[in-house]
Amino acid sequence: MDVRVQGEAFDVGTELSAFGQGDANVGAVVSFTGIVRDVAGGLDRMEIEHYPGMTEKAIATMVDKASARWGLADSLVIHRYGVMRPGDQIMMVATAARHRVAAFEAAEFLMDYLKSRAPFWKKEFGADGSSWVDAKDEDEDALSRWD
Repeated sequence: MDVRVQGEAFDVGTELSAFGQGDANVGAVVSFTGIVRDVAGGLDRMEIEHYPGMTEKAIATMVDKASARWGLADSLVIHRYGVMRPGDQIMMVATAARHRVAAFEAAEFLMDYLKSRAPFWKKEFGADGSSWVDAKDEDEDALSRWD
């Protein structure tokens, strides 16, 4: 398990090439990369804040749950903080498991958790000013399917 909360950009190809290698029991690797998008038009930047230590611990707890539930051989979560612009990579999840269904479901679970419950605070800045990003009902609904 590798959980990283970092300000700097990451290289998806490099991360994925190193992930899940050398385990003959791994039959599937699934990855997802989240990108900052300009949903409403006019987004200049997004600023993400977090509490160091607390954020990593909370994410690691969810990764442990995913590992136990789906029997993961390995997992990787990278989430950035700081200033990001549309098109920047914001996060990456990778899961390795014996079978593809487990790898896909664990990755979806982790992505749903990161979207709705991970302790990050996001503020968007555009031509009309700035606003904090509120939780969305559909994100909560997506997470509730794993209960």
